[in-house]
Amino acid sequence: MDTRTLVNQALKQAMKDKSAQRLSTLRLINAAIKDKEIAARGGDGDATIGDADILAILGKMTKQRNESARAFGGGSRLDLDERELEEIAIIEEFLPKQLDDDEIRAAVKAAVTGSGAASIRDMGKVMGALKAKFTGQMDFGKVGPMVKDELCKDGGC
Repeated sequence: MDTRTLVNQALKQAMKDKSAQRLSTLRLINAAIKDKEIAARGGDGDATIGDADILAILGKMTKQRNESARAFGGGSRLDLDERELEEIAIIEEFLPKQLDDDEIRAAVKAAVTGSGAASIRDMGKVMGALKAKFTGQMDFGKVGPMVKDELCKDGGC
């Protein structure tokens, strides 16, 4: 079952359960998906986005909420911090299992080897291969430095 269907089913269930916080977060997810679809239409009228795009949206939403939670926590706004953390938990239900650091390192090594990357100039090629295979499973902000280290360790910098 695709992610969009799972979100819609969860939305209907949240309505039945009268869970206001969950319903609000699921509506935000649906709105973000629809915004992306509208942007993808351009001029041809009908464009649907795939699961990879939806996972990217969810990852971005999670990252935004993590940043907000840190800001609220640092500003002694624990009520808002707690709300952001609840939204993160709901959004993460629809994301695939996150890879741990060892799995990420192994994936980076495999992507470097598989793409034939030899220097830092090939970083985009490696990141593209990782994004194609692991969208939603890793934070690419953290992966970038790992790719750079892997490419530079053999004197490719």
